Amino acid sequence: MLSRKHPGVAIAKCATDEEMREDFSPRSTLRVAGTGRPQGGKDKHRRQVAFLPPLSSSLLLSPATRPCILFPMDSPKLTVSELTDLIRRSLEEGFPSVTVEGEMSNCRPASSGHLYFSLKDAGAKIDAVMFKGRLRAIGFEPKDGMLLRVRGSLSVYAPRGSYSIVCDEMEMAGSGDILAMLERRKRALAEEGLFDEARKRPLPRFPARVGVVSSPTGAAVRDILNVLARRAAGVSVVVLPAAVQGAGAAAAIARRIEQANRWNLADVLIVGRGGGSLEDLLPFSEEAVVRAVAASEIPVVSAVGHEIDWALCDFAADLRAPTPSAAAELASGDRARALDAIRGAARDLAGIMRGRLDRARLLLRPFGADDMEYRFRAILQPRLVRFDDAKEALLEGMGDLAAALRRRLELAVAVLEAGSPLAVMERGFSVVVNESTGAVVRRASDVQTGDRLGIRPLEGTVSAVAE
Repeated sequence: MLSRKHPGVAIAKCATDEEMREDFSPRSTLRVAGTGRPQGGKDKHRRQVAFLPPLSSSLLLSPATRPCILFPMDSPKLTVSELTDLIRRSLEEGFPSVTVEGEMSNCRPASSGHLYFSLKDAGAKIDAVMFKGRLRAIGFEPKDGMLLRVRGSLSVYAPRGSYSIVCDEMEMAGSGDILAMLERRKRALAEEGLFDEARKRPLPRFPARVGVVSSPTGAAVRDILNVLARRAAGVSVVVLPAAVQGAGAAAAIARRIEQANRWNLADVLIVGRGGGSLEDLLPFSEEAVVRAVAASEIPVVSAVGHEIDWALCDFAADLRAPTPSAAAELASGDRARALDAIRGAARDLAGIMRGRLDRARLLLRPFGADDMEYRFRAILQPRLVRFDDAKEALLEGMGDLAAALRRRLELAVAVLEAGSPLAVMERGFSVVVNESTGAVVRRASDVQTGDRLGIRPLEGTVSAVAE
């Protein structure tokens, strides 16, 4: 059939794998619906054929709907968007539902609640996404390294030209049932607060007794005893034997932990075993053991398996050790090393104190009684001389200033007396005032005939009439 969106490009559907091989063999001739001419042989309108490889019937695709895309060589060039749209339609319509198994990597939970990750195997990798609504139903927490089986559809993101799987379902492959059970149990116990960091306590630095809950015949106990003998020979070891594998092991381990607390048998307790399969380590993930570890009044070190192994009691213990040997090292301080460190610190402290006392003596030596008097006089005498000189200079300056002020005062008095009107009037001058206006007469023109004038000599007043 012809593509409606891209004229000249035909999408053919093949019924079976055999028909696909026959239809697209090098010598095959295929007519495109609506063109009326063959698309093979020596025709001048020969078209290059590109098609998806035959799909196995085991995949979730119907053989009758497997697409093949014909790209005509003589048609106009496709834009990037058109080519991407063709690829998108081919993948999304051709793979409506696929089931893929692979290892999870690059797991990136988004703040929106969606989960972005990749599935990979030895030869390839594909991006995947699971949206928040689907993610709530999976029943476990996906993590990098898990072997997963997902079902979903392919989706093409055109802006980046990439494709990915949009997952509708997800389950763990291989030992997925056990891991799912452990994850559910872990979440339930965590919600009760059994794994809270605030509950964990520090281990005693130098315990007098170390309790070990493990198999008495296992290699783990021998490793613990060897490490304690080497690092802390004076520490007592109490082994509380318990089965660490099989039916009844969890109850035995929990019972030994309770006994150690009831009778206060140790200052620190090591609970663990050597390595084993996931099933072998299950007793240490049983709820009874986890609760016993969390309820222990004695600090607990969990040492289950090797470094890559884990159990739920690791999260409830006060400290997790990668191996039983490491647990023994963590539970017992190296006493010989601690004593050497204390002796070394004492020597260093004594040397520091001696050095400081010697420096203090050297600093105090110049400060004897005679030296102190001499130093005091040498410091005080120049200051006394400077004080006397300053006093004399101050007295002399104050006298000079007083004399200068006195001379300026006398001069000012003389100037004031010379400019006084009384001094002028003593020489026979008088002040003439027009009594009608009260103005001082300075010119003859200021007086009219008949004006009454007041004449004021130095003493008294004389009245006159102008003629």
